[in-house]
Amino acid sequence: MSGRFLFDGPQDARTTILLAHGAGAPMDSESMTAAAKALGDAGFRVARFEFGYMAGRRTSAGRKPPPRAETLKDEYRAAVAEVGANAPLIIGGKSMGGRVASMVADDLFAENRTAGLLCLGYPFHPPQKPTQLRTKHLSGLKTPALICQGTRDAFGTREEVAGYALSDRIEILWLEDGDHDLKPRKSISGYSAADHLKTMAGAVSSWAEKVTR
Repeated sequence: MSGRFLFDGPQDARTTILLAHGAGAPMDSESMTAAAKALGDAGFRVARFEFGYMAGRRTSAGRKPPPRAETLKDEYRAAVAEVGANAPLIIGGKSMGGRVASMVADDLFAENRTAGLLCLGYPFHPPQKPTQLRTKHLSGLKTPALICQGTRDAFGTREEVAGYALSDRIEILWLEDGDHDLKPRKSISGYSAADHLKTMAGAVSSWAEKVTR
């Protein structure tokens, strides 16, 4: 931990990845920790941070509910300003964290402050509410983006996402039988969670090389 950030990977890495957490779990959740470690092991400097409502849960007895994603954009921009990354910087996050990053991505990209957007389990719609799409702003996205998604993610399966109008700047890595945390059922898929995280990190490395040239 360094101030408000939790770091993984080499601090002198060429590329930094800034990640925000999902709506219900903190930046040091099992899922976030495993993903950050995989990316750090792949050579990235990974910085995790928490939005104010989540940080407040650490010191308050009450469980403050998450606010609307749209209201967190300024907090994400502040984290970009504070992380102290040398270029290039990739922004993103887990679930809601990636969604918030996607809302500020184009402005930051136009200002040459970021090189790309990485979403780990994008929440295309709430579970069991497939018509409540969160994709409108993704149709015209100009920032190079990589979404890593499990094929059975309750927030957007492979079959559902195939029908969405998404920008051609968005690439999607599909992880077989993965859930919202990218975890597969090994007895069904033959893959372990570690297998998928290794695949994810490798794909991010290849994609980052393209977008940070």
